[in-house]
Amino acid sequence: MDIKIFDSHAHYDDESFNDDREAVIEDIKSKGVIGVLNCGASLQGARGSVELSKKYDMFYAAVGIHPEYANEVTKDVLEEIEKLASFEKVRAIGEIGLDYYWDTNPPKETQKDAFRKQMALAEKLNLPVVIHDRDAHEDTLNIMKEFPNVKGVVHCFSGSVEFSRECLKLGYYIGFTGVITFKNAKKIIEVAKEIPLDRILVETDCPYMSPSPFRGKRNQSNYIKYIVEKIAEIKEIPVNDLNNQTISNIKELLSLKR
Repeated sequence: MDIKIFDSHAHYDDESFNDDREAVIEDIKSKGVIGVLNCGASLQGARGSVELSKKYDMFYAAVGIHPEYANEVTKDVLEEIEKLASFEKVRAIGEIGLDYYWDTNPPKETQKDAFRKQMALAEKLNLPVVIHDRDAHEDTLNIMKEFPNVKGVVHCFSGSVEFSRECLKLGYYIGFTGVITFKNAKKIIEVAKEIPLDRILVETDCPYMSPSPFRGKRNQSNYIKYIVEKIAEIKEIPVNDLNNQTISNIKELLSLKR
């Protein structure tokens, strides 16, 4: 089934696209992709996201520093992120958050400090956030609660049904990736059953997280159709109904015209 697609989280600034970025973007456009939120992970990634949004009509940008680079969140970096966010197609602060999975990441307190500073910036600028949370559910939730005026999405959601309920109470969306198509995806399927239609976002996180049948290969935005089809199956609703709702949801989050 051919559907229109809005990818709520991608990284086309990633070096894996350096050899064929323009060709891939033309390809996804020809396959029904009408919107992409490109999310910065590093300062360089934030700059790259803004450049992509300037070059391509269907691209929007999120600017922020991923927890992997939390020790780089200095006063000067925050000032540049704020300056980048003044561009009209920058629609969110992200990807920000906590990642306790990798031992090589900065210390937890450094990550939490960087997360808080960027949440405060989002609040100041009245922008939504794109949150990265890996093996850090409790601390992530606690910091989200410190900023009740900030809304956003918990991207590539990996928590429990209980955690998803807490996120919903705070007004957040839940982002689903290709993981939901994997055979061992029981936990995220239970979450998908629980999330109201008006709180679901679909994303590739490309070049990562390719859905079945492309698992292990480089991801791209038109593969979202496999995610949409799986969630529609779980929800027992027509694919188009689910897809139209997810497009409406991302437009609502990013304050885009209907």
